[in-house]
Amino acid sequence: MSRAPQQHGWIFDLDGTLVDSLPGIAGSLNRALAACGRSTYSSAEVRSFIGDGIIMLIHRATPEANEEERAEVLRLFRDDYALRWNEGTDVYEGIHELLDVLKKQGARLAVLSNKPHAFTVEIVEYLFPEMFDHIIGQRIGIPHKPDPAGLQEILDQWQLPAATCVLLGDSTMDLQTAQALGTQAAAATWGYHDRDALLALKPDYQFESAQEVIDAIHRGAGFTAP
Repeated sequence: MSRAPQQHGWIFDLDGTLVDSLPGIAGSLNRALAACGRSTYSSAEVRSFIGDGIIMLIHRATPEANEEERAEVLRLFRDDYALRWNEGTDVYEGIHELLDVLKKQGARLAVLSNKPHAFTVEIVEYLFPEMFDHIIGQRIGIPHKPDPAGLQEILDQWQLPAATCVLLGDSTMDLQTAQALGTQAAAATWGYHDRDALLALKPDYQFESAQEVIDAIHRGAGFTAP
């Protein structure tokens, strides 16, 4: 009798992994800055600000501002992004196909992002309806990646061993989060962060595209612990 495949899970970062959201973030940030009479930034500069959550995004964009001024930029950014995020957010090529392959394998799927929780849920449910078991963004009072609290929450809900799950992300924080709990760490080198910095952390896997992940799965790599 053949043995049933071992259940496993995949946890995805959002920005720079599932979606290219840089145009939307840069647009809303620059409109907020301009409304406050501040200098705006190129897309490449905004790209370097992304990854540590919305508070750090605003902090990096307003290094000389005081807390009151930053609060106003943050408010304007949130209001603008809530209305216009979908003007500059696109699913990366091959991601829908990858998720379909994993679903057919019986994998559990989750999103773990440092983007504010409300935005994370709205974007994921709009672009990937009924695809993910759990969607977790940055929540007030709960540490974000690389703290593994959110990842532990997902693993506890799934009741799966960490070694049977993969965390795929484009930042060093994603890899550090995975490694903190013994989850398999997969680097998405197509995203926003420095490739060499990712590889320096010695991830279990590195992928240049979603298609490479699909190819690895079709070659028989189940990404589950023996």
